[in-house]
Amino acid sequence: MDSSTMLYNQLKSSEPFFLLAGPNVIESEEHIMYMAKSIKSITSKFGLKLVFKSSFDKANRTSSKSFRGPGMIEGLKILEKVKVAYDIPIVTDVHESEQCESVGRVADIIQIPAFLCRQTDLLVAAAKTGKIINIKKGQFCAPSVMVNSTEKIRLAGNENVMVCERGTMFGYNDLIVDPRNLEWMREANCPIVADVTHSLQQPAGRKLEGGGVASGGLRELIPCIARTAVAVGVDGIFMEVHNDPLNAPVDGPTQWPLRHLEELLEELVAIARVSKGKQRFNIDLTPVHD
Repeated sequence: MDSSTMLYNQLKSSEPFFLLAGPNVIESEEHIMYMAKSIKSITSKFGLKLVFKSSFDKANRTSSKSFRGPGMIEGLKILEKVKVAYDIPIVTDVHESEQCESVGRVADIIQIPAFLCRQTDLLVAAAKTGKIINIKKGQFCAPSVMVNSTEKIRLAGNENVMVCERGTMFGYNDLIVDPRNLEWMREANCPIVADVTHSLQQPAGRKLEGGGVASGGLRELIPCIARTAVAVGVDGIFMEVHNDPLNAPVDGPTQWPLRHLEELLEELVAIARVSKGKQRFNIDLTPVHD
């Protein structure tokens, strides 16, 4: 069995859930190494399977003034150092088909951004790396679309795919999280992940000094969405975490403070262990008579 399938099977069988976590973007090697060490230390206390997440290039930011990261070549070098130093798998995102082969040499999971969840050439290129593919559901998509997206991965010869809920557009500058999607996306017949941080973005909802806009967010509601997701019975939680979110260069308003990560995970583990959300409820509609 190859290493990707082994990891995929480990994630599928993780109890009570696995965690994809890390800062939104690579700010520096020093910062990434610190965050990886800190998050692993916390998740180890709960026996949670951790996949460390960070992006090397934020190519789809609202503003051209936004921080993008170190780029693919330097970013992958840093992520590989994390992988070796702390013996943890890596997830990072791609935006172009040409990136997939290089990213696949380092990343254990290749993430497809929500805006690109239907891009056939990108999905196929990612699938052909043989790595696990995490497809984020587009903010504009019905959950049923994920059945089609996962099919593209499988038809390219890769069975190791999972899908991620990250909210649905609700007007112009807001997202809503519909818990029904976490159930309906099971039709894709793969692990279900809930992104409890991006789903609380307020896209283009924050005006910048000197003009332009950036994404805002509702960090205070992250526990609410996370509690809901684990109660419903998701397989994995995606959560961006930062040690200084007020000064994070990207998506600061929706990154969870590192100082509160252990406290939140302790609660989520407790909820998940008593929930029967992963078990389908068998509804008996036969009449009841006195």
